[in-house]
Amino acid sequence: MSSFRIEGGYPLDGELVPMGNKNAALPMLAACLLTDEPVRLENVPEIEDVRSMLEALSALGVEIAQPAPGVCELHAAGAISPAVPAALCAQMRTSILFAGPLLARCGEALLAPPGGDIIGRRRLDTHFMGLQALGAEIAHNHAFHLTAPGGLTGVRVFLDEASVTATENLVMAAALARGRTVLINAACEPHVQDLCRLLNEMGACVGGIGTNRLVVDGVKRLRGASHRVSPDHVEIGSFIALAAATGGSLLVRDVIEEDLWMVQHTFAKVGIGFEIRGKTLVVPRLGRLVVRPDRGGMIPTIDDAPWPQFPSDLLSPLIVAATQAEGTLLFHEKLYESRMFFVDRLNSMGARIILCDPHRCVVNGPAQLHGAHLTSPDIRAGMALVIAALVASGESVIQNACMIDRGYERLEEKLQALGARIERRQD
Repeated sequence: MSSFRIEGGYPLDGELVPMGNKNAALPMLAACLLTDEPVRLENVPEIEDVRSMLEALSALGVEIAQPAPGVCELHAAGAISPAVPAALCAQMRTSILFAGPLLARCGEALLAPPGGDIIGRRRLDTHFMGLQALGAEIAHNHAFHLTAPGGLTGVRVFLDEASVTATENLVMAAALARGRTVLINAACEPHVQDLCRLLNEMGACVGGIGTNRLVVDGVKRLRGASHRVSPDHVEIGSFIALAAATGGSLLVRDVIEEDLWMVQHTFAKVGIGFEIRGKTLVVPRLGRLVVRPDRGGMIPTIDDAPWPQFPSDLLSPLIVAATQAEGTLLFHEKLYESRMFFVDRLNSMGARIILCDPHRCVVNGPAQLHGAHLTSPDIRAGMALVIAALVASGESVIQNACMIDRGYERLEEKLQALGARIERRQD
């Protein structure tokens, strides 16, 4: 186990080159199972969840090479096992992403229940209902055994929720199914779009990318491809929040403007303004943050929802930034019933937050935060606590840093480059 020791109270300034999108890279790694030709991925984030996915792929029989930082070469040429090791399933939520590719490749998949962040109930029903509609049969007895005795056949599927991972699973399975699959109420987040682009480079026929209606015409086989993973808009948003909260400035290179429109709109409610100039994003030294009220002086609400609305993964970092803004904000977490509970840790540092219920909290700022001894409960709350510690006066220790490592690469190195006083310790 490792922890971060942070001396806070200093503005952070500098440049950031964002890592590849975590939530794009993970399904792309699973997609290599759909072809017996080599797949090369560049700009793959060096995070724990990627390492777990690579370990699982190796156990399934995939040949893996990493010739340079951020580069993964995957070759699923030989016999592929349909059984994902249970211990690896327990390490990550995204182990469920093997279901669709293994069904398409092997006609069978055996997976233990996935692990991942404890942020509330994360149902798998949408995955299984969609795969069953394509022709899968599913048995569940401590593990999920999926078979497709007649193969997979395209069909019209209505997703009962716009689940990112369910959409990814279904589009991968449909790529090799017979006939046409139409996914209605599909997720359309940037990482889903990037996966679909990779599949098309591999020879798939996926239409409607960027919308909630994906049309997939199945093909008999897919080929290899080389693809660069798009930048991670959640990491970018997290660093914007920490730069603004600490009173610093930031220049971010290699951004995709359309991935950040809703982020830009929502951050402005907390008084955080930034400019996007081509592929460069600039957060100026903002000074005092002031909440922008709704018309009539009403308290503004920040809530999350499926894309293109504000992403749930950025709610926690923005709550910390709001503790440093003059004014009152209501945050409404609509997707996960346990994600808000980390605000108790912020209150222990001096924040003034009222937790109304599992889904809503009211933040009153600005508040002088002070150092504390904390434990990271999940990836995004862990990053939020790092931001709080950077804002706070005095020293903070954040245990369970490995949880943050699952979603942010070389975090202490990137923060040190911005002037943060942070070091990693082994507990």
